[in-house]
Amino acid sequence: MKESTYKIIELVGSSSSSWEDAAKNAVETAAKTLRGLRIGEINKLDLKIDNGKVVAYRARVNLSFRYEGEE
Repeated sequence: MKESTYKIIELVGSSSSSWEDAAKNAVETAAKTLRGLRIGEINKLDLKIDNGKVVAYRARVNLSFRYEGEE
């Protein structure tokens, strides 16, 4: 088995409907420019509140992908 190295980045996704959609938005946005996404880990969930009402859900997500540096 070939050894691999992975890079981890942190993103914050947001949604007006749910934390699940917020996390999904972060992953789908990252997938537009990153190849080989492998694992996502939710680190933190929070809310944006305006005038006493929840207006956005936010998910802080760590994503890992294969590092393709020089060999």
